[in-house]
Formats: sequence, C-alpha cells, structure tokens
Amino acid sequence: MALTFAASALLIGLVSVLVKLNRHFVSAQRLPVTSDWIAELTVDRYGPMLRLLDEEDVRFLRAQPGFTPQMATKFHLQRCQLFQGYLRCLDADFKRICMALKVVLVQSKHDRPDLASVLLRNQLEFAWAMMIVQFRLQCYRHGLGSVEVHDLVKRFDGMRLELRTLLPTESWAGA
Repeated sequence: MALTFAASALLIGLVSVLVKLNRHFVSAQRLPVTSDWIAELTVDRYGPMLRLLDEEDVRFLRAQPGFTPQMATKFHLQRCQLFQGYLRCLDADFKRICMALKVVLVQSKHDRPDLASVLLRNQLEFAWAMMIVQFRLQCYRHGLGSVEVHDLVKRFDGMRLELRTLLPTESWAGA
C-alpha cells in the first residue's frame, strides 16, 4: 500500500513538473506576428544603440566644469548596461523573426530548402556575431577596445526583410 502511494505521489509530481515545463516553453514560443509587430520591426529602433558607446559624448562631458573621473566611470558603465539591454531586445526580435520564418516553412505548400538554408546560415552567423559583440562589450567595459554592432544589425535587417517578403502585404500594411 505504501509503495502504491509513493508511486502515485511520484507520478503526480512528474506530471506537474511536465505541465510547468510545457507552459514555460509554450509561452516562450508565442509569436507576436501581428501587423503592429511587423510594423514596429524596423532597424530604426536600434539607431540609438549604434552611437550609445560613442566616445564623443564622454569627451564633451569631460570638457564640462565639475565633471569628475568617477562620473565618467559611472557614465561608461550605464552606457554599457543600456547597450546590453538593446542587445537583448535585438536578440529577442531576431529569434521571433526566425520563429516566424520557421512557421512559414512548416505551413508552406511547397518544400523550401532555399529558405531553410538561408534561415540556418543566418541563425549561425547572427549567433557568432552576437558572441563577438558580447566579448567586445566585456572588453570595452574594462577600457579595452571598442564595440562594432553594425554587422549584427545588418544581419537582423536582412532577416526582417526576408520575413516581410514572405508574408502577405496586408498583414503589415501599416508599416
């Protein structure tokens, strides 16, 4: 009797863990592919990121009376944190685009090896470029080198345009 009770409790525990995991993964895979989302999906939203780590701002602030090295350090770290936030958003948007393209692949009436190849290649190249940017950002935080993000944004834009060409125009006509 005790063995049956223990087995039942274990089974109920496993089922509840599986349900929680399923909810987590299903909610993480929700696609916001609406006309509003596609209209908002522009490279312009990452424009501030392109100059966020520009040293011109720091040079200007250093020339101001009362600006201290501690203020410069704090400014530098805050800019790095903001940049990291933009990177997270860029990565999330890129992953949503890729997921939407995967849905297009699955729902297509014809095999699309060309699209599958482009998707896989771009995912690998984006992941590699993201790792490089993350590494350079860590170095930059410690005063070494600079961070170049144009290649990453260019890859994002390429996939964004690919998605727009594959979806019906009326689904994002507000863009």
